[in-house]
Amino acid sequence: MSGILAFDDAPPLTPGRDEAYDWLVRELSKPEYTAAQPSLIDRIAAAIRDWFLSLVVPGDGTFAAWIPVLVVLVIAAAIVAAIMIWGVPRRNRSSQRPPALFGDDDTRSARDLRAAARDAAQAREWDIATLEAFRALARGLDERTVVTVLPGTTARSFAASASAAFPTRAESLHAAASDFDSVRYLQGHASREQYEAIAALDAEITELKPARTTPEVSQS
Repeated sequence: MSGILAFDDAPPLTPGRDEAYDWLVRELSKPEYTAAQPSLIDRIAAAIRDWFLSLVVPGDGTFAAWIPVLVVLVIAAAIVAAIMIWGVPRRNRSSQRPPALFGDDDTRSARDLRAAARDAAQAREWDIATLEAFRALARGLDERTVVTVLPGTTARSFAASASAAFPTRAESLHAAASDFDSVRYLQGHASREQYEAIAALDAEITELKPARTTPEVSQS
């Protein structure tokens, strides 16, 4: 009979184990199956969710099962209370490179700047002594986190922000900034009295408690 296929030509109805495995692998490797599988992020999120649910929903209802929940709540409450009492932690000045001062890539500490000012004063170099004394004043307030000195901070903007923290020294701060700008940018010359006034102002402010802390310094 020409219309009937031979038995050997018919596809096998019961494949062997290896052939069935190959069929399964080829089928599951199709894009629609791969896309439906959870990603690594999905598995991580599910694990975190299951862990959190195990904390907030104790299984046996005993006190021991609630201990992890209570620990988490106590820690969270302590963090919130600390922020409310002491505020957000400030940046760690000891682990960061100090910012530039008034357009100069100067990273010296306030102590180093004060020493440089004294050395210049001993040599009667009043221009250098005045500049270094004002830089020491600015760096000192920045290190105390009373005034934030940014790379674009000018002497006058620093004086304005420092005046908000020390209103009783506002006039002296603005005068010191004017002396700094005159020597630094206008080819002016400073006197011994101008240096000593800035050094004395720095010493006074170092001992004063600011009226407010961390005022933002404008960049222009």
